[in-house]
Amino acid sequence: MNAKQKTTLILTVVFIALFIAIISIFSLNLREVGLKNAEDKARLTAKMVKDGLTAHMVSGVMDNREFFLSNIEQTENLKDLWVIRAQSVIEQYGKGFNNEIPRDKVDKHVLRAGKEKAVINDNLTSSTFRLTIPYIATEEGELNCLQCHQAKPGDTLGAVTVVLDMSNSKNIGIETIENVVIISMISFMLIQLIIHFLLKPYVDIFENIKAVMQSASNGDYSQRVTQTSSKETRELAEWVNSLMKKLQVVLDSIESKIDIFLTQKEKKKDPLEEVNETVDQLSDIYKYRQIIERDESIEVVYERLATVLRNKFGLSNFKFIEADTTNKETKVVYAEGKSYCKAEENGCRADRTNTLVDSCQFENVCDSFEAKDLEHLCIPYSISNDLDFIISIVSETMEEHERVKKHLHSIEDYINASRPEFVSKKLLQVLHESARTDQLTKMYNRKFLEEYITKSFAQAKRNNITYGFLMVDIDYFKMVNDTYGHDVGDEAIRVIAHVIMDSIRESDLAIRFGGEEFVVLLYNTTEEGMMKIAEKIRTRFEKKVIEVGQESFTKTCSVGASYYPTDGDTAWKCIKYADMALYEAKESGRNKVVRYTQKSKDTNKY
Repeated sequence: MNAKQKTTLILTVVFIALFIAIISIFSLNLREVGLKNAEDKARLTAKMVKDGLTAHMVSGVMDNREFFLSNIEQTENLKDLWVIRAQSVIEQYGKGFNNEIPRDKVDKHVLRAGKEKAVINDNLTSSTFRLTIPYIATEEGELNCLQCHQAKPGDTLGAVTVVLDMSNSKNIGIETIENVVIISMISFMLIQLIIHFLLKPYVDIFENIKAVMQSASNGDYSQRVTQTSSKETRELAEWVNSLMKKLQVVLDSIESKIDIFLTQKEKKKDPLEEVNETVDQLSDIYKYRQIIERDESIEVVYERLATVLRNKFGLSNFKFIEADTTNKETKVVYAEGKSYCKAEENGCRADRTNTLVDSCQFENVCDSFEAKDLEHLCIPYSISNDLDFIISIVSETMEEHERVKKHLHSIEDYINASRPEFVSKKLLQVLHESARTDQLTKMYNRKFLEEYITKSFAQAKRNNITYGFLMVDIDYFKMVNDTYGHDVGDEAIRVIAHVIMDSIRESDLAIRFGGEEFVVLLYNTTEEGMMKIAEKIRTRFEKKVIEVGQESFTKTCSVGASYYPTDGDTAWKCIKYADMALYEAKESGRNKVVRYTQKSKDTNKY
């Protein structure tokens, strides 16, 4: 039902209700007026009868009252008239010439109660009004009823009943109501025509605007309001059309440029909702990028990205994997939840194929993923020529798996925002590690040792942490270079570096101090433990065979040891004392481990 039909229906209902109310009130008032007139006429007639009968009685001509009553009965609309006597009057004077006794219950009631009673008899064919008025005995005034009647004051002596025919008044009322109905119907039609003429332009414009707004709510902003006849409605149509045109142009422009900022996403029915979501996401990504631009390291950026995946996308089990395409190395750089992927050991299929790996594609699609009852996604992203970044996401249910896939475009937007920071901070990380790493042995260098001692030994002193210091040096290393060349010398250095790294714990630290010299820091160890590791390095290295073309040879090493804080109260003093012990080992025959003592200090030529 449109607005025009609703307006017409409402007006019709209102008019009908108003019409019924008016007719009802008019009919009731007309009836009240008719009844009032009938009552007044009946009361007047009854009074005439009473006064006439009284006069006849006073004059002594009561027997001649029949002529008087018959004349009154000729009154217009008087249908019936009779007089009745009370029992006391009947006993005193008899029943009268016309058998003036009560005719019905109304007469008896009036004689008994001494109060007048009106009765209305209304049906389809006729309508009458009956009024029965009692005669009450009184001794006051000019007429003393007690002089003639054996009665007391207040007794009912009799009653007169007047019956009036109201059919004529009823017919007049019906004709009046019919005329009112006809006039009202004509008025209603005229009002309808006037309202239709006045409201049609506004109803039409309302329907047009409603249709345009309904299309807009469904995402179609191309609809326009058609022109109408009224000047005011034409102006309104122009304003609405201008607004819709501007909105459509702006939305089309924004939609065409969304791909510049975000990856392609699922289109919504309403472009306005899509723009709103896009602006929200751009705002979130902009804030995210501002934060990571100020972060110091790539590890912190990984933490930020993990926070986004955890809080914004509701992920609880995922990991970030770096793939070095130059060195063919794969490593996990961040993990959230339990790990089911062995990409570091078996390689990453997503990185190798450079395509998304979805567990729904094929059963056991990836050999590196061990939990066969769980779903997983691995999404590769190319960060630079020598670095790929892979996100591995694990889902416990298929519903969760499908939900994650719907968010992949949004996740990629955050990856794209992170890409410049990945590149720059990864480069800084590589440069920083290169500056602190020995390229030949891949051990930390002397510069790193200086940074480590500055940061770590203040904490070691506060927490009473002990350190063992080893100074390791290859015996007669110059002969290797002179005999076999520097390439073989480099190989000898690599071999002893591997021996050292295999002999210490993850918490320990190995440094290439310079040339063929190495410094080893043993974290929170005992003096006995320090000497065991030193001896392990020495014995393992002397067993290593160094290949030189068709030839091979073995070498030995000497080790000097000192203990913090027993031997020195600073790390540099302990390194110096370990070097003195190493010198003593060299001077006393080589291929041995020497613990720093006062003798080591005396032996040195410092």
